[in-house]
Amino acid sequence: MDMTGKGVVITGASRGIGEATARMMAAAGAQVALLARNGDAVADIAGDIGPNALAIPCDVARYWEVEAAISAAAREFGSLDVVINNAGVIEPIASLTDSDPDAWSQVIDINLKGVFYGMRAAIPQMRKGGTIITISSGAAHNALEGWSHYCTSKAGAAMLTRCAHRENPGLRIMGLSPGTVATQMQHEIKASGVGPVAALEWEVHIPADWPARALMWMCSDDADAFAGEEISLRDTDIRARIGLGV
Repeated sequence: MDMTGKGVVITGASRGIGEATARMMAAAGAQVALLARNGDAVADIAGDIGPNALAIPCDVARYWEVEAAISAAAREFGSLDVVINNAGVIEPIASLTDSDPDAWSQVIDINLKGVFYGMRAAIPQMRKGGTIITISSGAAHNALEGWSHYCTSKAGAAMLTRCAHRENPGLRIMGLSPGTVATQMQHEIKASGVGPVAALEWEVHIPADWPARALMWMCSDDADAFAGEEISLRDTDIRARIGLGV
């Protein structure tokens, strides 16, 4: 897919799905802004990608930082065509009665409010069209032990994505549920020893470039039929349509 001339913003781009997507879209010709709290990490990745990449330190839990980052990217690139709200955390995994209230709330700030902040800052600059994608999860639709913070935040983000689609029919707004992906988050889940996902062997997790390829496809006209919906990479028909292994 050719993304030449497209201005792209990706949150949580310092590793995992975000990093893989930034690399893939830049290789396809897009100008990509990598946002993450770890400024050194995104700077290193952007330097490795080359002149098509811009590193912007940003905490998505702070609206003013998100707004400033997205505005800076739009100015630098001349347009804002794609926003991928990928930043997310799952730690600390704990039962409700053992959860630290501040830590629980911080997950909501990042996983849910961070998605809202990205949409709120981006939509006014995308009146000529574009794509906004929320990284969702099976946890948005299934209650899991020790994951009350994560399940709640992802469920809220999924509904927020549907609302954004309803309010902005001129934009391609949708969600991607990638399934379990071989990223640092899976190491954190494994270390917790809590729940069925922690029991999975590493080999069952899909590589990060699979959701990256899905995200790039979702920015194309071929994905228009799925606007307002949540695509799942567990769906073999979707995998086949994108050209992924089944």
